Amino acid sequence: MKIYKFGGASVKDADGVKNFLKILKEVGYDETLIILSAMGKMTNAFEKITSSYYNKNKDLSLNIETAITFHKDIIEDLFVNLKTEILAEIEGIFDELLFFTDNNSVTDYNYIYDQIVSKAELISTKICSFYLSENGIPNKWLDVRKCIKTNSDYRRAGVDWEKTSRLIKEHVNGSSLIITQGFIASDHNNNTTTLGREGSDYTAGIFAYCLDAEKTIIFKDVAGVLNADPRNFDDTILLNQISYREAIEMAFYGASVIHPKTLQPLQRKEIPLFVKSFKNPKNEGTIVCKGANLIPKTPCFIVKKDQILLSISAKDFSFIMEDDISEIFDFFHQYKLKVNLIQNSAISFSVCLEDNFNAFNKLYEKLKLNYLCLYNKNVSLFTIRHFTKASIMKIEKNKEVLVKQLSRETVQIVVKN
Repeated sequence: MKIYKFGGASVKDADGVKNFLKILKEVGYDETLIILSAMGKMTNAFEKITSSYYNKNKDLSLNIETAITFHKDIIEDLFVNLKTEILAEIEGIFDELLFFTDNNSVTDYNYIYDQIVSKAELISTKICSFYLSENGIPNKWLDVRKCIKTNSDYRRAGVDWEKTSRLIKEHVNGSSLIITQGFIASDHNNNTTTLGREGSDYTAGIFAYCLDAEKTIIFKDVAGVLNADPRNFDDTILLNQISYREAIEMAFYGASVIHPKTLQPLQRKEIPLFVKSFKNPKNEGTIVCKGANLIPKTPCFIVKKDQILLSISAKDFSFIMEDDISEIFDFFHQYKLKVNLIQNSAISFSVCLEDNFNAFNKLYEKLKLNYLCLYNKNVSLFTIRHFTKASIMKIEKNKEVLVKQLSRETVQIVVKN
């Protein structure tokens, strides 16, 4: 069994879907399971729908109509014989969305988010599955929520591996081509959950692990794993090979090409992961596998923007002790703040935080009851793996450095934007 994963950029429009078909003909699709993300920027579009619904904004109908029109335009460009059938399928999914917005009584934003945003993946996979059928490639469309079971921690659900493994083996027949969704799952009450933004890669890792896959290929809009994001850095270098350990380190620090949770299940069974370009699928790209840490050995740059640098000290200038740190981290967990850097001195404790759930203000109000708190919003955290003096100078040039931390292989630098 082979696992292919295609991101939203690879099927962002009708031409992308046509190229998706072309890639399958080039690389083969026997005994293959394909995981697809939402088309283009549709995750963002459905997040706007979620926000409009939750905040009772008047633009809800307009935002839904925009999403409907986007997908219908793609269908118009792609289909001849199966146009009526696929339109009926897509209209059915939007009818489910409208029923939810008319009848839902749950007020938890994270629950609402998962029920609405998940529709984008369902629509994307329906369109691509029908398009393959239209062009003579038989396939089975699979609702991933029947296979991947999680807890009810909406927007960052944890996988029930035992149940998931059993259900995947029940639903996946290795002899046929299967199309399913990334990012989404369901809890034990069959409510839709999601695995976190960019969780489609993680979905690929889950299926690969449960099916003892031969290999996993992630098709991206880049040539493979680069030593830096080309949107933020010039003169990037393609990494030909990365060890599991090194890739997990890079993902932990925020490398955007591979989702942090994707690699762990693959490593446990030593399933190789290939990252390739959907524009040039026959090029070698990058392989993540057992072996040399990094080929070629070169500094790797990772940047996380929109961070918050928070410094905490005791009101009486006493030491920040272990019980203080334990309490502070309990608050981080409670308010779902992700910690990306830690630095402490005798009387202060500083962290660089990621506020994915817009909960920092609540955290701050809680902390300032017992501590002195200072913070800088909208800072950037740069991480350099295998740093050199020149690579550090490159980051620090013309920037105000707020925090700098070095270890044997890694330097992290927080700067003002």
